[in-house]
Amino acid sequence: MKSHAKSRLRAAAAAAVTVALGCTALAAVPTAASAAGEPIAVQYRTGASGASADQSEPWLKVRNTGSESVQLSDVKIRYYFKGDAVGEAYRFACSWAVKGCGNITGTFGTLAHPTATADRYLEIGFTSGAGSLAPGADTGDMQLRFYRANWQPLVQSDDYSFGAGATAYTDWTKVTAQLGGATVWGTAPEGNDPTDPTDPTDPTDPTDPGEDGPALFDDFNYSGHTDPLIAAHGWSVRSNAGGPGVPGATWAPDKVTFATQSGNSVMNLETSTAGTGESTKQTEILTQSMKFRNGTYAARVKFNDAPKSGPDGDHLVQTFFTINDLKAPMADDYAEYDFEYLPNGGWGESGNILYTTSWETYRPDPWEAVNQHTESRQSYAGWHDLVVTIDNNAITYYVDGQLFGTHSAAYLPERGMSINFNQWLIDLAGQTSTTPRAYDQQVDYVLHVKDRVLTPAQVNAKVAALRAAGTTFQDTVPAG
Repeated sequence: MKSHAKSRLRAAAAAAVTVALGCTALAAVPTAASAAGEPIAVQYRTGASGASADQSEPWLKVRNTGSESVQLSDVKIRYYFKGDAVGEAYRFACSWAVKGCGNITGTFGTLAHPTATADRYLEIGFTSGAGSLAPGADTGDMQLRFYRANWQPLVQSDDYSFGAGATAYTDWTKVTAQLGGATVWGTAPEGNDPTDPTDPTDPTDPTDPGEDGPALFDDFNYSGHTDPLIAAHGWSVRSNAGGPGVPGATWAPDKVTFATQSGNSVMNLETSTAGTGESTKQTEILTQSMKFRNGTYAARVKFNDAPKSGPDGDHLVQTFFTINDLKAPMADDYAEYDFEYLPNGGWGESGNILYTTSWETYRPDPWEAVNQHTESRQSYAGWHDLVVTIDNNAITYYVDGQLFGTHSAAYLPERGMSINFNQWLIDLAGQTSTTPRAYDQQVDYVLHVKDRVLTPAQVNAKVAALRAAGTTFQDTVPAG
């Protein structure tokens, strides 16, 4: 495949070290109108009040109604509408925003259960540059709009979230807001709440986490990289040498740290450099066991486009993946399934890109690879829910509940794998300065459910149920 395939030097390193490969806060509650004590509220007004218009203009404000600061990168808002034609494409734009249009994202999704007034939604998110809201503060105006890709007029009078009379900002419960994956404001169109786990006995409920089965769950509630519970729970913080990454770089266990954010434990992977291989410190954590194969893998991960200190531009890779060792060049029992985010490009790319890649096998020298990938060239700064499912027919990747890519049965695993997170530098060509800089990738939780394909909504519900029960770690997946 493309030149990014050369990143699989990670797999070459994995072959050498085998098991030691060197290798959040998602709480689901029923969607409902805001009540006292909820952390945020959303206000709405329309900038285009006609029954039809050239474009719909939902202007929004997010207000912190709680007692703690809210990171806007943890907030997602959904505006629900009825598509104007089957297969119609829409485009999002931001006309003006107090927080800066560059810090606001807009993506479109399709509802699993269409209603008479909604079969689509526009999801608004925020990059890390949007900052936080103190208690009582709001975002100020976000003058947003969307339109049909063919620029034909759209009908908005039949849209669930539209309010023709809302010509001044007012609390609006026909948009929903999620904070850290939990719906905390608004009411979705009937049957379309992505995080409602309230009816676990209904077999048709798309959020029903289903019967218990072998699973790994870790909330990363540790005191530091030397916490003995890390090894006791089956993890290894990498310290051994080898790829991937910049020649001469080291893997630094002390750069894997843990902290509490908004009452929830979060793992942080820091990668730093001063422009030389010897100054480059990379980070990785992985399961010691390669016992994971078919089923559902999920994690909530925060990608960052900018360094936390120093100049930007390094060819950084931020990841969540599964892998086993290559026993021989082109061995047919090798497997690897990746989420890889490149905030500054690399592998021939000049800007933001997210890859998902499924591997059948490879040869390190001379290089030859057999894989399939899907990519999206846009910023993914902020928290994201990453899910990959593997059954006997396909490998399916989801990002924030939306289908990202489906790869064929030719790339299914033949044996077990480890679960890994790492952050590393492809090279030093993206930023040639010798000024020290450091980058962070954060992980909220990881979940694997053996031999069961869960929807993203079911993942949310299962994680919520585990957290509601006070579970910070569980591993019932049998060895081998």
